This record gives sequence, C-alpha cells and structure tokens, in this order.
Amino acid sequence: MSEKIRVAQYGCGKMSVYTMRYVYEKGAEIVAAFDIDEEKFGKDISEVMGGDKKGVTITDAKNAEEVLKKLKPDICIITTMSLFKDVYDAFYLCAKLGINAISTCEEAFFPGNSNPTLTKKLDEMAKESGCTLSGAGYQDIYWGNLITTLAGSTHKITKIKGSSSYNVEDYGIALARAHGAGLSLEEFDKQVASVDKVTDEMRNQTIQNGEYLPSYMWNVNGWLAEKMGLTVVHQTQVTVPITYKEDLYSKTLNMTVKAGDATGMSAIVTTETKEGITIESECIGKVYSKEDFDKNEWTIYGEPDTTVIINRPATVELTCATIVNRIPDVINSKPGYVPTSRMPVLEYRTKPLDYYLD
Repeated sequence: MSEKIRVAQYGCGKMSVYTMRYVYEKGAEIVAAFDIDEEKFGKDISEVMGGDKKGVTITDAKNAEEVLKKLKPDICIITTMSLFKDVYDAFYLCAKLGINAISTCEEAFFPGNSNPTLTKKLDEMAKESGCTLSGAGYQDIYWGNLITTLAGSTHKITKIKGSSSYNVEDYGIALARAHGAGLSLEEFDKQVASVDKVTDEMRNQTIQNGEYLPSYMWNVNGWLAEKMGLTVVHQTQVTVPITYKEDLYSKTLNMTVKAGDATGMSAIVTTETKEGITIESECIGKVYSKEDFDKNEWTIYGEPDTTVIINRPATVELTCATIVNRIPDVINSKPGYVPTSRMPVLEYRTKPLDYYLD
C-alpha cells in the first residue's frame, strides 16, 4: 500500500491525546473524529492532541455512520469505555460498514469468554462485510506476549501468577466507576463484589446473557490460555475493595473518596486447565495515594521459576502505542472478531504503518 493509512478516532478523551498523535507520527493520518461531549463538537483535533491544526473537526458520534460512509477510513480506533457491551455499538457500526476497528476496551481484548453472544454477532457481521475487529492495549504485551515469551524458555510450567496495578485516574470516569472507586463498602458489595458471589452455573448463565462484569484479568487469562494452547476447565473471579487511611481527592470522579471507602478494587482470577497449568492473575485498580505507583509483576513457576517485575510503566502511553502499532496487524488479519492472541507478536514499527500491510 503506497498511500497513508486513514484512521477514524472514535472517542476524543484522555487516550486519544496519544493515539491521534502517534497515528501521525507513525506516518498515518486521522480523517475523522467522534465524541459525545457537546463542548468538543466542531473543535479541531489539535485542541485535544496538541500541535498544529489538522483540519479535522470533532463530530457528534450520532453522525458517525454518515461520516464513515462518506470517508471510508481504513480503520477506526475506539477509545471510549471498558466493558464490551458499552463499545458494542461502535464495533457494530464498523462491522456494518466493513471498516476495520481496534479498541482500548479492556474486555474487548478477549471478549469471547465473558460476552460470547455479542462477540459471535460481531464476528459474523465482520466476516460478512470483510473487516477485522479486535481489542488491544497494555495487556497485549505486559499481561500477554511478555508472559508467553517467557513461557517459551521454560521446560515445565505448573503455575503462572501475575499482578498489575494502575491508577484509575489515568483512564477516565467509566473505568473508575467500574472499579467501584468512591463507593462505600456496602455499595461496593452490592454493585461490584456481588457479581461473583454466585455458583458456577449462575455465572455461566450471566455470561451467556451478556450481563457479566469481568475484571480485566478474566479476559487476559482466556487470552493466555488460547495463546499457549491450554484448555480451560474452570475459571473463577473474586473482587475485593481497596481502602485508604485518609481522604483522597479524585479529579476524574470530581469527588473526595472518604477514608475507609473504596478507592478501587483488587480482582483475582484463577483459571484451571486440562493440561495442569494454573493461571492466577490479579489486577489492582484504584485512586492512587502519594506513595502508590504502577507495577507489573509475573512469575512462572516450574523448571525453572522466573519472575519479571516492571515498576512505574507509562501505562497510558504504552496502551496507546500498542494500539497504533497493532493497526497493520488488524488490517492484515482475516475478517471477523480476531483477538491479538491470533495475530503475530507485536513489533516496533520503524517505518510508516502502511509499509507493513500485505
């Protein structure tokens, strides 16, 4: 492909500041941008991403279909919500119009094990219209390919255990609320933790109905199992609130989280496999205090044991760079809903993105 890859940006919040700039700096271009915030309508995207004017104005998401039909971009980047059902309409529109799409939505990373009904619908639509849909971000490398690469140097594995923490302030109000930040412990128990205080049968029924609220690791464990050729026989999730001894102000929530209330949550997902390998992963998302920082730690137990620790990763920037670097892989993939577990290991793009297209 000799022309620049043409990208539509769906959602012009915190993450788009980086995704749009990275798109330009990787030799592609933004041709359309959408949001639901009326205050952003009509503004040039440079007012969000910085730099010189680009001649692309932010449009009401209600008009996305009309604009996308006219411009026919090569791919759409969706940076809005964290749950699959909340980005479904954007994915649906892209599938309907035959436009490739990739999202930072955490559940979209491997949605088949938490919302199989909607995943199947999008998969069928995308195959019919000839486009590819996928989800990626920080987890693609730091909870995914990094771990499977380490596994490749291990003779025997009995368990994979991982933990990752992040500041919900960095990702917007939808994510903060999904983590129960700002809730009292009683509210957290009713609105968040209660989802997993059920039998396996009830959980499976909730999943089939598309009503399950997975933590990020629920989907990551599914991704890891598929990438490693493991057969999942049982998976559980437990969520507990995280508190702090003092009041913490949340700019994202525009409120002060009182001492003793939930600043966020810890979610632990345990996956048992037919092959005898257990995957136990924990994600810790909360409003940070002054002493907190992002941390990613994984251990592969077996012969030999191996631990990797990454302190203070620039999680937002790494997420957005992953999304942009994945663009050629999405365009090159077969039609359908294709998790990155079925794509090549992500590579650094030294040349313009269009260079990597088949």
